[in-house]
Amino acid sequence: MNILSQKVSFHDFEPEQETFREAVLKGLSRRQKQIPPKFFYDEIGSQLFEAILEQPEYYIPNVERDLLTTYADEISRLIEPGSVLIEPGSGSCEKVQLLLESLLPSAYVPMDISREFLKQSAYGLSHKYPWLPIYPACLDFTQRMLLPHGIPHGRRVVFIPGSSLGNFDPLEVQHFLTGIHRLTGNGGGLLVGLDRKKDPSVLNAAYNDAAGITAEFNLNLLTRINNKLDGNFDFNRFEHRAYYNDQRGRIEMHLVSSEDQQVSISGQDFRFINGEYIHTENSYKYSPDEFITLANASGFRLIKTWSDNQHLFSVYFLEAV
Repeated sequence: MNILSQKVSFHDFEPEQETFREAVLKGLSRRQKQIPPKFFYDEIGSQLFEAILEQPEYYIPNVERDLLTTYADEISRLIEPGSVLIEPGSGSCEKVQLLLESLLPSAYVPMDISREFLKQSAYGLSHKYPWLPIYPACLDFTQRMLLPHGIPHGRRVVFIPGSSLGNFDPLEVQHFLTGIHRLTGNGGGLLVGLDRKKDPSVLNAAYNDAAGITAEFNLNLLTRINNKLDGNFDFNRFEHRAYYNDQRGRIEMHLVSSEDQQVSISGQDFRFINGEYIHTENSYKYSPDEFITLANASGFRLIKTWSDNQHLFSVYFLEAV
């Protein structure tokens, strides 16, 4: 904390909006219609996701917050003060604030595809922590993670809270972790939160909150298509559906057509029959052994695991070797 700085150095790697159009048209042309979950996160979608985190049924934020708070000093000793902390899918930058005072990183690199939300979050963080150099990077971290120029030297540590890895299937997780290994280099670190397998009733309630915020978040994808791609989805003809698929070990989220209908997007027509769905998200749940096996195959070794008493959620710290 020798140098005080309020500077936020914003780096726009310009993830192309055309990618959204291609993904939607391609995904809805498939026999099993689907849209990648990364496209939930326009400005409104990002705000709705933050609201999901406040719902009582969604246990992940509170459990993870307790773990990060309780073990902040131990986590910081393992990461080492002066490290460069990198957070793909940083959102509101809320979770990282539980570690900043104990960790004292030399720089923080939040990464997000939602440009304006990223700017707002980064500038808000700079007011709370004026000593912290912040290098927000607007990019699609599912494609390629790039570090901004000018960040300090020091150990690179990637922080992925909130079970974001669960959105990838196991092979994609291994590929993603391999990319993180390349980003950090040998000796780099990975601090990751991951939801665990548990009673399906707990999982189903978490993704079907009574206030309907998760449903609104899911349906906002149709709003974004209408606004950005000249679509004509009628939201009253689709409903949110989420359930735990025990065989695949994942929550599946869908938008289900409530009747036979036709939708136009960018001049192309798509037919839906009653009950047909758009698959919008998976959220895989892992036992510790399952995750550690994937991490080892990607060049990481486990250093430490922290879990709550009910074994709902775990935080792992791993080192790139």
